Amino acid sequence: MQIYCGTDIIEVSRIQDAIENTKGFKENVYTKKEIENIDKIKSKIKYQRYAGRFAAKEAIYKAMSKITIENKINMSYLDVEIINQDELFGRPKVCILNNDIQSLCNENQIEIDVSISHIAENAISMVVVKVNKE
Repeated sequence: MQIYCGTDIIEVSRIQDAIENTKGFKENVYTKKEIENIDKIKSKIKYQRYAGRFAAKEAIYKAMSKITIENKINMSYLDVEIINQDELFGRPKVCILNNDIQSLCNENQIEIDVSISHIAENAISMVVVKVNKE
C-alpha cells in the first residue's frame, strides 16, 4: 500500500475576482454540477465554496501527480468533480470524470479522500490518496 497527500490554500478574494472578471474561468475550472450546486447559494459564502473546490482540485492534482505522471496522463480541473454527500452531512466526495484516470484508479484500487475548510478570507483543502494494489 502507498499513501500520497496534497494540500492547497487560496484566498477567497482571488477566486471571486477570477470568477467576476475572467471570461470562462468558472467554466474552465468547475463542472456544470459544481456550478449549479454553488450558484444556488445567494450569500458571500458561495465564493468561499468556489475557493474550497479550487483548493481541493489543486490538492488532488498534487496528491495524484506522481501516479498520473508515471502513467503519462494529464489531469485538468474538469477531470474531477467535488460533490457534497447529503447522507453524510455534506461531506465532500471526489468523483473522477476522466476515463483514463478512472481506469487507473480502478486497476490500482485507489481511494481519494478530501477535506475542505474555509473562512471569509481563505479556503484550504487536504487530500489523501491511498493506493491499495501492491
